[in-house]
Amino acid sequence: MLSARNDTVGLTYLFGKTPEGLYTIDSRNASSKYHLALHVSYPSAADRARARRMRVSPGGEIMIHGTPNRWRWLSLAFHRIDWTAGCIAVSDRDIEEIWKLVPNGTVVEIRP
Repeated sequence: MLSARNDTVGLTYLFGKTPEGLYTIDSRNASSKYHLALHVSYPSAADRARARRMRVSPGGEIMIHGTPNRWRWLSLAFHRIDWTAGCIAVSDRDIEEIWKLVPNGTVVEIRP
């Protein structure tokens, strides 16, 4: 299980926070600007409908990823602060393990 801090989960399209709900890993990017990136299937149809009712963009491009490649030498510092705009950041070691063990199509539950 991965978890985002409670204060970083919520309305992605309004505040750049990590979305809540059931999604799937639907693609992966080994050439991302972050150390490995797994794409989460956000926004769902329900997320898009809610955003439409609120007259805002639902956002998107939610990933589970490691440290930014250009800052990998500072990787320890990145895991002490909340620095993403809706993504779920994990250590480089963790994303390497997740990358190997979690196939596309895996269900991911994001909750506070």
